[in-house]
Amino acid sequence: MAQILHIDSSPRSHRSHSRALTQAFVDTWLETHPADTVAYRDVGHYPPPHVDEAWIAAAFAPPDERTQQMLETLKSSDDLVDELLTADIWIMGLPMYNFGVPSSFKAYIDQIVRIRRTFDFEPDDHERPYKPLVHGKRVFVIVATGDSGYESGGRYTALNHLEPHLRTIFGFIGVTNLTFVYVGNDEFGGEKLANSLLNARSKIVELASAPSRLPY
Repeated sequence: MAQILHIDSSPRSHRSHSRALTQAFVDTWLETHPADTVAYRDVGHYPPPHVDEAWIAAAFAPPDERTQQMLETLKSSDDLVDELLTADIWIMGLPMYNFGVPSSFKAYIDQIVRIRRTFDFEPDDHERPYKPLVHGKRVFVIVATGDSGYESGGRYTALNHLEPHLRTIFGFIGVTNLTFVYVGNDEFGGEKLANSLLNARSKIVELASAPSRLPY
């Protein structure tokens, strides 16, 4: 039995393609893996707080030296990290904004990339001072774009800073098993959008119906 973390980041509701597709992914996954459980996080409608000076001071303070105020400052981050680490499979829906992730999801990333929680720092190790602490996770990312061609080999691959950023930041904490599914042409609508949605749903069925391979 696996634990799934389902995350949406679009500020849209019923008009969101990424939300519809992550839900389709979860529904299809549970049909094949009915014993798995799901936790849901909506950072598009309920964004986590941005990192500020108080957060930085609390996060980098030795745990045994944190004041009560510091602990309260980190409460949201601790909850998000605990939720993330508990899950075996992460299913994330992201609209691409200005070739990158939405600001709400960037705030989420800044809350979960935590020293002594998801990575460690050993300054005396000059070859490899940063140590990833997260292992054995599988990640599926549904990306919705206004145009098409942002996936590998597409005409806009060079403008896609969302996928490289996620591969870099998740790889930094130790998670390298990422699969991306793209749906495009939202700005064009019509047949182009319909075909892109059809292709994305077909890919989702293929991925979500496959036998689970845990641990990774």
